[in-house]
Order: sequence, then structure tokens, then C-alpha cells
Amino acid sequence: MKLIKIIPVLVILISCGNNLPELIDLSEYKFHLINQEGKEVVFPDDIKGRLTVAGYIFTNCPDICPLTTNNMRLLQDKLSQEGISEVKFISISFDPLNDTPEVLKKYAEIRNLDIRNWEFLTGSQNEIDSLMNTVEVLAVPGDSTILASGKKIYYYIHTDRIQLIDRNGIVRKNYSGSKLNLEEIYADIKKLL
Repeated sequence: MKLIKIIPVLVILISCGNNLPELIDLSEYKFHLINQEGKEVVFPDDIKGRLTVAGYIFTNCPDICPLTTNNMRLLQDKLSQEGISEVKFISISFDPLNDTPEVLKKYAEIRNLDIRNWEFLTGSQNEIDSLMNTVEVLAVPGDSTILASGKKIYYYIHTDRIQLIDRNGIVRKNYSGSKLNLEEIYADIKKLL
């Protein structure tokens, strides 16, 4: 009778191991992107060997993207306070026509972000569309409005996503970017370090 009670406990303990599932293997892809400094980045080749936290944004976003960016900043701060420096951060814009390297650089500057281990990436529309399809992030243009000043306000309906990518370029977990549970992603990073 005792053995029957122990088996379910063992199954639970084994399934709660330190391994996160392999969701998307990015290692077979090469996306040619540009960072906020105008330098070419080959994703995921240029992040291999480093654990990476990736967020998907557009700079004109009024709600989800600023929250995603701020949550990534909070995570970066937490890791720094814990002395963990081997994690890289990337934010990839799915709005390359508007989010040029200059715009991405200004976006980071306005938010006073530490870009020593954080890159903001853009690229050609085809390259970005292919990348978004591969990482399973949906971004569909929404309504737009032209103000009296002539300025265009536009939106995307998009996936609210932060991903944890291991040292081999494999997506190991997806999180809600705007509602990121810092303790959860911190624990997952510790599992992969």
C-alpha cells in the first residue's frame, strides 16, 4: 500500500526536474539583422554561447511593448544584483519600416536602458517577417489615425512575448512580456546556467 502512495510523488519529482523543453530550434536559421548602432547581427549565431532573453516589440506601441521592455529591464537589474552577467538581452522590432537603428537607439536612451548586454534589432521586412514566423510571434497591422498635425498614429495587434533562448540557440520557454513573472524567469535562467 505504501508503494502505491510513493509512486505518484516520485513521478511529480521527476517531472519537476531542471530541464526545460526545447520549443524552437533556431540554430538552423540565419537572420541578418541590424542593431541600434547600425552594425550587422546574425541571429541566432551572434548569441550562441550565451543565455538570451528576447522580447518582441515596436517602438510606437502604447501599451504592451513598454511593459515588456520595462520587465526586461527589471530582470536585467535583478540578474545584475545577483552577480549574473552572462545573460544577453535582445529586443527585436517587428516594425522595421519605422523602427530604424536610430529610432531603436533613441528608444533605449529615453528609457535609460543599460545596453552593455542588450541589443535592439531590426532588419528588412522580409527578414523580420521570416523571423517572426519562426519564433511564432504574430504581428498584424491594426488601425491607424492621422492627427491634425499630420502625424500618423498606428498600431499592431501582436503576440505579447518574451522568450528564453539557451546557449545553443534553442527557445526553451515563452512568457507573457507585459505580465512577466520575474521570479519564474529568474528560476528558469538559473536552471540553464
